[in-house]
Amino acid sequence: MRIFDEAAVNARLDWPGLIGAIEALFASGADVPPRQALTIPVPGGPDGTLLLMPAWLAGDTIGVKAVTFFPGNVARGLSTISAAYLVFDGTTGAIGAAMDGDAITVRRTAATSAVAAKRLARADARRLLVIGTGQLGPNMAAAHAAVRAYDRIEIFGRSPDKAETVIAALAAEGIAAHRADDLEAAVRQADVITCCTSATQPVVRGAWLKPGTHLDLVGSFKPDMRESDDEAVTRARLFVDTRAGALLSGDLAQPIHAGIIAESDLVADLADLVTGRHPGRHDASEITLFKSVGHALEDLAAGRLIIGKD
Repeated sequence: MRIFDEAAVNARLDWPGLIGAIEALFASGADVPPRQALTIPVPGGPDGTLLLMPAWLAGDTIGVKAVTFFPGNVARGLSTISAAYLVFDGTTGAIGAAMDGDAITVRRTAATSAVAAKRLARADARRLLVIGTGQLGPNMAAAHAAVRAYDRIEIFGRSPDKAETVIAALAAEGIAAHRADDLEAAVRQADVITCCTSATQPVVRGAWLKPGTHLDLVGSFKPDMRESDDEAVTRARLFVDTRAGALLSGDLAQPIHAGIIAESDLVADLADLVTGRHPGRHDASEITLFKSVGHALEDLAAGRLIIGKD
């Protein structure tokens, strides 16, 4: 069995290659059963979540990711997400590789947002705002920068020190970024906003979005988590990675439950976009919103790329 640690995963998942692999697999399709989300009690703290995410191409590759999300780790100074990814032969079932699932998760999440932004962000978008300073922060900035030529990239987080850490990580990759201290002002000026937080209350207000903005929401994956308010979802044309998955997120589940929007307001999913069944952005003035909760197909695309099948 081959072992791929964080460094090996990152080395094999360059942005152009990973973005292309995700596009190709969304276009061709794979078998992806519903993920399982299991609640794990944590004595003295908020509950954790165990996610099990399998996917396969018959006769080719089987992949399964196990992910833990423990929000109480913020107070411990630890990562909230941990994951492992296993790859099996699709014909014999023999295990072939074990991989750092954290690295796969952050890389494929960022790359998936970039796949959407290629179709939904304005071609002349020049200002990117990243909200969130965790593991995803620098990856979101780098992935989006791989599909648009930004003149200015800004990083916002509740901790200025953490924002500076993200900026330093991007500088090491040759990407210049700046700290945003006023969230409302930064949102109002941004052409593309990518939000990767564990917020349970809206972070981005729809009233702040200027015409032509593309809003990318990746942090919320449960009904009690939310990064945008009702005005954001009603002002925007709504796109998702997958309908079934995105409807689990509070960003969509809460306004649907309140009768503010309907499931029919979801314009297209990522497969529609990459195959051209939906053209994506219509004009320079519309606000687009892409809600992603993660999909096992994205992990499978990354896993196959790592072992050299793509």
